[in-house]
Amino acid sequence: MAKLLAHRGLRVTIIITPVNAARYSKIIQYAKNFNLKIQFVSFPFPCQEAGLPEVCENMDLIPSPDLIPNFFRASNMLQEPLEKWLQGLESQPSCIISDICFPWTSDVSLRFNIPRIVFHGISCFTLFCSHILSHHHVLKNVNSDSEPFSVPDIPDRIEFTKAQLPEARKDLKAVMERFKEAELSAEGVAVNSFEELEPAYVEGYRKVVKKIWCIGPLSLYNTNEISSYEHKSLKWLDSKKHSSVLYVCFGSLCHFLPQQLIELGMGLQAANHPFIWVVKEGDYSKELEKWLLEEKFEEKLEGRGLVVRGWAPQVLILSHPAIGGFLTHCGWNSTLEGISAGVPMITWPMFAEQFHNEKLIVQVLKIGARVGAKVIVNWGGREAGCVGEEREHKEGNKSVDG
Repeated sequence: MAKLLAHRGLRVTIIITPVNAARYSKIIQYAKNFNLKIQFVSFPFPCQEAGLPEVCENMDLIPSPDLIPNFFRASNMLQEPLEKWLQGLESQPSCIISDICFPWTSDVSLRFNIPRIVFHGISCFTLFCSHILSHHHVLKNVNSDSEPFSVPDIPDRIEFTKAQLPEARKDLKAVMERFKEAELSAEGVAVNSFEELEPAYVEGYRKVVKKIWCIGPLSLYNTNEISSYEHKSLKWLDSKKHSSVLYVCFGSLCHFLPQQLIELGMGLQAANHPFIWVVKEGDYSKELEKWLLEEKFEEKLEGRGLVVRGWAPQVLILSHPAIGGFLTHCGWNSTLEGISAGVPMITWPMFAEQFHNEKLIVQVLKIGARVGAKVIVNWGGREAGCVGEEREHKEGNKSVDG
């Protein structure tokens, strides 16, 4: 987003913390290459003061979901250094764009008389469905976690169960209410989506907020920047037939138990289909490595399957002509990247708003098929039930056995 704004001649300052600044340092080099006016201003993140481990400056670094309230508490502590920084400027910014998770920027906006826009990293479909459920108090009439209910007053017939909705933790209820208040007081919201994708839901949410701008898919802005990037997965894909490879990746926040990863590996092996399987760094364990070695998994599947440990260039992989499908956790970034690449998806939602995204993919856009996950798991998926390698069919619907 900063690059998009800077290319239109604006001066952009990104308020960031040291660990995140190191992660995204390439954006500064990008700005220099194109003479763009982008700068980082780094504030220390108060981990210790909020009861967090050191350098725990990003959600994917939090070792336990129990520390999420501490993370928000630490984020709130950034208000004072931001205000001191603003006081020292010769001229004030013309606008503040802040993530929905930083509601305290509404106080900063009022104090310094700077217009504020809220950024949402989720879909208008999710935003509008969530608003309708809250506005109509739908869940008050739902008696069990497994009882299906319809979302009223929306363009499509969409059903959820309570077990598929993000659980409102008691210790975060006040935080979530403040998020909503801060959104409604902003000049408008910017959403990482595009109107052609979900026009009825953009229009629906337009009636809830003051103004809405769809500015996505932001991931497409990186394509030119990294098109020359070399990774073993891209070279491997060059040797494969058009639309023949399944890409398997579950994002940066989902965590699988070793046994679940082993079952997934067995399923990919049994499917007898080319695949790229990304195992994120946090999920890579001695138990999984032992299984891979004992089964000679990579040796037996050489040429048909590729295991990538750690980071992979997902945007470039999905846009490669050899990719024919995407097994995804339905995080919104991954969903948008799959849609932008024109790749059909197999959906395996786990937590947050991922079941909403599955409904959009499967029922509204009709560009995917469900694995069969039925309930949300705790943040990070650490308590997910194990899904087996085999599949069964019930009443014409695909579901998971195990």
